[in-house]
Amino acid sequence: VQLQASGGGLVQAGGSLRLSCAASGRTVSRYDMGWFRQAPGKEREFVAKINWSGGSTKYADSVKGRFTISRDNAKSTVYLQMNGLKPDDTAVYYCAVDTTYVWNSATWDYWGQGTLVTVSS
Repeated sequence: VQLQASGGGLVQAGGSLRLSCAASGRTVSRYDMGWFRQAPGKEREFVAKINWSGGSTKYADSVKGRFTISRDNAKSTVYLQMNGLKPDDTAVYYCAVDTTYVWNSATWDYWGQGTLVTVSS
């Protein structure tokens, strides 16, 4: 599976961005997908995940109510709509695929290359 993330950029605090992650090489419609981020000098952290059908989602407390994860299996793409952005959201955002079929596995088998989101104050 190859994952291509896009949609990052520079935005002012309070603004919005939508990230996309397109999968290729293998169908991902039966797998859970997620977004992670890594800020400068910090460890990578979980942001959001969505199950294969889109019927279940999970968010980090820090983004709950501001970010929305969704997917379009026909396009093999997962999205992250980010509203109310804060400077603390500045990071490289990565998408990932979990092929274990276990919702709480915390095992991510494939990773995208990342897209940079910078939020100015």
